[in-house]
Amino acid sequence: MPATTAPPHPPQPPHPPHPHKTWFITGTSSGIGRQLTELLLVRGCRVAATARRTETLDDLAAEHGDRLRVLSLDVTDTPAVRRVVDEAFAAFGRIDVVVNNAGYGLFGAAEELTDEQIARQLATNLTGSIQVARAALPHLREQGGGRIVQISSIGGQIAFPLLSLYHATKWGIEGFFESLRQEVAPFGIQTTIVEPGAIRTAFIDRGLDQAAPLEAYEATDLGEFRRSMLAGTAIDPIGDPARLARAVIDSADQDPAPSRLVLGSDAYEMGRTALTQRLADLEAQRGVAYSTDAEDGRG
Repeated sequence: MPATTAPPHPPQPPHPPHPHKTWFITGTSSGIGRQLTELLLVRGCRVAATARRTETLDDLAAEHGDRLRVLSLDVTDTPAVRRVVDEAFAAFGRIDVVVNNAGYGLFGAAEELTDEQIARQLATNLTGSIQVARAALPHLREQGGGRIVQISSIGGQIAFPLLSLYHATKWGIEGFFESLRQEVAPFGIQTTIVEPGAIRTAFIDRGLDQAAPLEAYEATDLGEFRRSMLAGTAIDPIGDPARLARAVIDSADQDPAPSRLVLGSDAYEMGRTALTQRLADLEAQRGVAYSTDAEDGRG
């Protein structure tokens, strides 16, 4: 075909962004959840904001009135999750974006952690996120679509020592959303996993549960890593929470939704290194992988 021939279907201009979407966000008392809530309200959006300590949002409620609905929620309480999600959809009529943000870190060697700490970490970061998504799905299907955004971490692609249970929740929730994305696509529901690096929030000070250290670990490299981590010298948080929140908000106008949103140069570099090494490890196993096929199953 001659180069001067016009394409049969010229590209259409992108749809304009919808600045007045309605959002549902968990864990809004501080950090990313608080940043998202503030920025969305400034943009004129409506927000159903959940928190265990609702008084932390009193200032925003006084300023923004009916556009902000503050709801008390502990995501480890599954009946409460269903009740609160139902209440938010009933109040606003439609919710365009559901954000799973509630979560925290658990720090300690695997054998140092108590059973109670492990159960709470899984219930908050993993099961809580799953149940919020499950509670929202019937509403999203009924209204003809929507978006679920899961705040994960680059820790869903890599792993540091002394954070085994935290990483277990992040790797687990990423697997859940990989599957969920395929299940809900026919209903116009899209999902995005957000993978930030280290962010300048109060994660270490207020968002980190710590195990009592065992003496056996203190004389090892892990002991030194623990001390530097708790002192704030092991990781240099370079992520700006306001910029991260803006990127998450902007992603809600992308169609199709990005399946993953990597935020922070540290997240990009660590993720790239880990995935490159994982691919190299996979390629090295090609021979043994093929060798275990049944004779009549080989192409």
